[in-house]
Amino acid sequence: MAQGEHVDKLLGLLSGQGKAAYFGEPVSVLEHCLQCAYFAEQSRAAPATVAAALLHDIGHMLHGLPEDIAQHGVDGGHEELAAAYLSRWFGEDVTETVRLHVAAKRYLCSTDPGYIARLSPASIESLLIQGGPMEPHEVAVFEALPNAKTAVGLRRWDDEAKIPQLQVPGLEHYRPVLLQVSKSMG
Repeated sequence: MAQGEHVDKLLGLLSGQGKAAYFGEPVSVLEHCLQCAYFAEQSRAAPATVAAALLHDIGHMLHGLPEDIAQHGVDGGHEELAAAYLSRWFGEDVTETVRLHVAAKRYLCSTDPGYIARLSPASIESLLIQGGPMEPHEVAVFEALPNAKTAVGLRRWDDEAKIPQLQVPGLEHYRPVLLQVSKSMG
């Protein structure tokens, strides 16, 4: 694949399929991903974390399941699908953060007393399918993971990134970041 072609492919996927509804939220998948990346950037996150924020929900565009899967009790495993898909182009600083963003929600539900009350109804619905709040032994395992802290930051931006019509930079703004953190394609 030519230099940058993988980034164009990812941006095309987000642009083409990202306009779909975002699982009961008031924004599209694309709006959600752009807001998440914007919040990461505003927090002065590392470039790999900004990339993970932008790409964290790309698995929703890959699994081919309908927007209302949670209402049918189905977990599409979008985080695992996204991490596996992205691993051909990005290192673990991106892919593991993406893979852990659902576990981070479960973690926060167990460790932050007010967190679950701030979740949207759609996020609470998916939480139950994703395993619910972590058990104490799961919390310890999660905290020991190298990307756990970064995934918790991503999760907090993820929860915030549901603001209708928020003006944020578009996809092309993130092209240099994605190129910067990509694996060498040579």
